[in-house]
Order: sequence, then structure tokens, then C-alpha cells
Amino acid sequence: MIIGVLKEQHPETRVSLVPEVVAALVKMNVQVSVESGAGDAAYHSDKMFTDAGAAITTRDAIAAEADIVLSMHSANVPANIKKDAVVIGVYQPLFDAQKMQEFAAKGYTVFSMDTIPRTTRAQAMDVLSSQANIAGYKAVILAAMEYCRYFPMFMTAAGSIPPAKVLILGAGVAGLQAIATAKRLGAVVEVFDVRPAVKEEVMSLGAKFVEVEGAADSSKAGGYAVQQTEEFQAKQKAKIHEHAKKSDIIITTAQIPGKRAPVLITKAMIEDMRPGSLIIDIASVTGGNTELTRDNERVVHNGVTILGNSSLPCSAPADASKVYSKNVMNFMKLIINKEGGLNLDFNDDIVAGTCIARGGNVVNERVLSIINPQTANA
Repeated sequence: MIIGVLKEQHPETRVSLVPEVVAALVKMNVQVSVESGAGDAAYHSDKMFTDAGAAITTRDAIAAEADIVLSMHSANVPANIKKDAVVIGVYQPLFDAQKMQEFAAKGYTVFSMDTIPRTTRAQAMDVLSSQANIAGYKAVILAAMEYCRYFPMFMTAAGSIPPAKVLILGAGVAGLQAIATAKRLGAVVEVFDVRPAVKEEVMSLGAKFVEVEGAADSSKAGGYAVQQTEEFQAKQKAKIHEHAKKSDIIITTAQIPGKRAPVLITKAMIEDMRPGSLIIDIASVTGGNTELTRDNERVVHNGVTILGNSSLPCSAPADASKVYSKNVMNFMKLIINKEGGLNLDFNDDIVAGTCIARGGNVVNERVLSIINPQTANA
């Protein structure tokens, strides 16, 4: 069996497999073919891949020969890959249901790693968590570089400089890493999240947890936030406004799977922040957590800078690729047998839960509900 690793298109800098993972797959009796230059942006040369046992080849050769095609983005999948190929990546199927239909019509078996069930058994395959960890860290580093003042408190002969006040919205994996990083840099950190269960984790990292009563239960949402009532949203915005206008830096991370990111910071809140303040919005790919966010753009309003950046892991491509490729390898262990052949067991909850299309049809229920909402509501 051949696993083909495609070179991603600019501005993506990551690669689906790194050489050390290629070496592990070769030991599993699998042949790995890597498109020439696939690892260059992640600092993994063609020679490093050949030393690990991979064959360096062309995009067309991978399309013609590979049984499993690895491409992080759906737009990067060639139109001429084998009809019965298995395609694995991070395809955001709830936002791109049409592309999933196209893949199904072509006969591909599609696995989207961002739909891995959030279970204990699947933790080693959880690409959202591994990449969010990097995003949270990089968001704070970016903020420290962009902010017009210091992060830590300084006592100088010319007087004292107070520490930066950082407000983090969302205490998931990205938010928790952002807390830890901001604290290391000497900031005073406050955190808001609709899930009361994360309060202990937030406080253990040395941050203050901002509470709003009346949140909807999110205990069964796999670690994500859920849609809240209008009454709660009003209380939430009032509380966030109160803290936002006293903050120097806001880092927003809140997303709801399959839905537009909730708007937590309004234009009026931004206008109440002092000039020179900064917002890093890492939920920008799904609309952003502020009214003024634009994905991959810098917006300056009333002296406040809003940076929409949903691709922060790409700024650490070596490590981002390393953890992503280990997630992928751990998943592929479920679909590769001891002889190095393909073994798709759809009785396995992780295999079934991650599968978007097979046998010519879209099979993921949530994607199907988007394609045909009338059937879903029947």
C-alpha cells in the first residue's frame, strides 16, 4: 500500500507527515511517497524524507498511485487521484459540505481529522487540540510583539511601568495555553468562558475567572462551547464590556463547531478600549469574535488594532507538523493492518466518527443535515 504526502499550497507551511513518522510507517510495511518539496516550508528536506525511507516523487505520480492521499486542505487535493483512494486531512466539512459532496461523487473515502470524536481513546489523534495549543502560545507571542507597551511590570529609575492587562475569551486548549504564556511574560490575566467547569483550570494557571451565571450546559459538547440563550448573551456582553474596557490586550478563541463564531466584542466595546490596545482573534476563520474582525487582516479602529489570524500554527511549522503528523499516524494505525494493507473497520467509533464520505455518499450525519436540512428536520 502506498501513502502519498502532497505539498501544501502557500500560505500553508505545514506538511502532513514528518520524516520520523515516515520511518515509523515504513516499519509498518507501508510505502510512503512524498511530493518533492513538501516539507521545505516546515524545514524537512527531501533528503530527510529519503533517509527515513520515503520515495520522493511528483504530484501526478501520487495522484495515480497512492492508496491513501494526505493533504491538509481539501482545495489541495488533485482532481485526478484514484477513484477508490482514501483522503485524509482537516477539511472543515461543516463549512464546506459542497466539497465533501464532490469528493463523495468521485468515489473517495474521506476522513476529516477535525471531526475526531472528543474521547479519551482519541486524544492521541486530536488535531484540533494539538494545533490549538500552538495557536494559543503564538497568539500571546504575537501580542507581545505588536503591543505598544511592555507585558511585565518594570521598576525603573524613571518610574514604574504597570503590567499589561490581558483578557482571554475562551478557556479551551488555545485559551489555556494563552493564559500560561501570558503569565510567563508577566501579564495580569483575566479569563471568560461559558463553561463553569474550566474555572479550576484557569485559576490553577494563576488567572482570574470571570463568571456569568445562567450558561447553558455544555458538558456533552465534547469540550466546545454551545449556543446560549439571548438573555445569557446579554448578560455575557455586559460583563465582557466591563472587563474589555480595562484590558490592554484581548485574545479571543471562542468557536462553535459548524456555526459562525459568536460575536463577543462589539464595536462599542472596542471604542471604549484605550488607544494602543490590541485584539488577537484566532476565531477569525469562522467569522471572528469581534464585529470588526477580518480573517488574515489587520483592522485599526479608534486606535485599537484587531488582528484576525486563524493560521497561527503555520508560524511554527516544524513543531506544528510534528504533532499533526503524529495525530495522523495514530489514526492510520486504526485503518492499516499488520501486513501494511488497508483495513477500514467502520464498527470502530473513531473510524466511523471521522469518516465524511464513502461508497459514493456523504455519510456524516451533521454534514448531511447541512446538505439536506429538510431531511434532518423530518
